[in-house]
Amino acid sequence: MTRLMAGSPGERVARRRYVTLCALLWLPPGLGMATMVLLFSERGMSLAAVAGLFAAHSLTVAALELPTGGLSDVLGRRPVLAAAGGLNVVAFLLIGVGTTAWLLTAGMILMGAARALASGTAEAWYVDTVHACSGPDAELRTGLARGGTASSAALAAGILLGGALPWLLGLGPGLGARLSEATSGAVLPLSVPLLLGAALRIVFVAYVLAALREPPRPPATLRSVLRGVPVTVLDGLRLGGRDTVVRRVLLGAAAAGSALAAIELLVPGRTAALTGATGSGAMVYAALSCAGFVCSGVGSHLAPLTARVAGSGERAVLVSLAAGAGGLLLLGFTASSVHPAATALAVLGFGLLYLGLGAAAPNENDLLHRRVSGAGRATALSVQSLAQQLVGALTGLAVGALNPGPLPWLLTSAVLLSAALLWRSRSDERAVRVTGV
Repeated sequence: MTRLMAGSPGERVARRRYVTLCALLWLPPGLGMATMVLLFSERGMSLAAVAGLFAAHSLTVAALELPTGGLSDVLGRRPVLAAAGGLNVVAFLLIGVGTTAWLLTAGMILMGAARALASGTAEAWYVDTVHACSGPDAELRTGLARGGTASSAALAAGILLGGALPWLLGLGPGLGARLSEATSGAVLPLSVPLLLGAALRIVFVAYVLAALREPPRPPATLRSVLRGVPVTVLDGLRLGGRDTVVRRVLLGAAAAGSALAAIELLVPGRTAALTGATGSGAMVYAALSCAGFVCSGVGSHLAPLTARVAGSGERAVLVSLAAGAGGLLLLGFTASSVHPAATALAVLGFGLLYLGLGAAAPNENDLLHRRVSGAGRATALSVQSLAQQLVGALTGLAVGALNPGPLPWLLTSAVLLSAALLWRSRSDERAVRVTGV
């Protein structure tokens, strides 16, 4: 029984490498997340210009999400991950030291391209490797859950470290000021987390090249890549139309994108109103974001237990998404009050949302991988990511047009609850029961 739960030696090695890969993949974005907006402002960018820089990143990701997923399926996971890491090194350096709008724009576009290349590729490598070791019926949920926990923990640690480094450089004998003077203003204290992120991306590339081994695949030529990528992308899009389970997974990802967009747009204003100042509100929001990633990591860690208690992966997704919808309801019911009790309920709702989304994702992806072959795995994950991003962007526009208050929260809660209720009915195949992990 112990051996069954732990998996074969090959599975255990793949799981450890996947967890390390996830941590190295998401620690640098966490570092940048803490200071990037402030750095752009320090470089003289207006709020509209900052929004434009982030739009350049988002549009690049959306445009390249499916082609790069197809590229990973045709060319292989290892070279695509290494290319993503290399692009990110250049992107972080440009953003960290760039002083003009065009350099910063180039950095954000390269970061978007790297994000698209990496999207789903590490997970596809893990699933391919486990299937090669133990066959297509191998247990995936535990590894996916641990990878999600590692990703959330890396983001949380990155936000804390990235926020602390500029502050630490400002202490004592003015190290940060001397650093700026020595580099003629190219390197500011706010640049240091991004430069550290670039260094960690080099470590990521080295780890990918040294530790990741792929199951054999046909050698790729330029002709096979140019011909295979569009076919793979079209197959991935068709799969969501003809497979009920895949369609539910995609709709669940879209609903999660809607919920996260509401959080990102509405919570900063609520924290500023609570504290009475934008500066202190930003600090509170940063602390909440860190706590949210911790809750997401805990949810991912509990995903196998959730599936075991619920009796199947499908019911686990239902329970997890419903819990997230409950968290949004709490945020909606407390939107018009700053009473301490209402604030406590709002914080509880915030944590419950991230906990539910964290627990849902490994169970959804376990179901997805059982319906997708290795030839289209990264593409399917890219379609899932694209659904989340596009619906999140549309939700952002809708929420921005509504008056602040309970209504936006209640609407997004209804969206997430609708996605949960899709899992009430059985799929066209018998639900996979969970007896152990």
